[in-house]
Amino acid sequence: MSNLDELMAQPGAIGAFKYGSKGELIESRIADDSELNDAILDLLCHVCVANISIATMQARGWENMTAMKGFYPVKGFSMLGFEWTVIANDEFGVVLPNNNADFEAVQAVLSGEGG
Repeated sequence: MSNLDELMAQPGAIGAFKYGSKGELIESRIADDSELNDAILDLLCHVCVANISIATMQARGWENMTAMKGFYPVKGFSMLGFEWTVIANDEFGVVLPNNNADFEAVQAVLSGEGG
């Protein structure tokens, strides 16, 4: 499983966080030159839990209504903003600036396939 140090070692990472099932921030790492803080990361934790829950509901509903498979289980969540992107699984997340990020490398760390 990925950890915060592995996530922060990814190109462009400005913050990484671990969160609980109810969205509480458990642990974080923030780059020295970042404008992030734990209050922002705590909010992101709750956004990740909420969006993964909604996506899970939609994926299960879609599969049950259409008999199409492959949407469930939901393995993560990404939120693209104007300046940063947040990529998360059900336990860890990372914040990357859009202009300097390797999204595939981060996803590999989150899925346990690289690092």
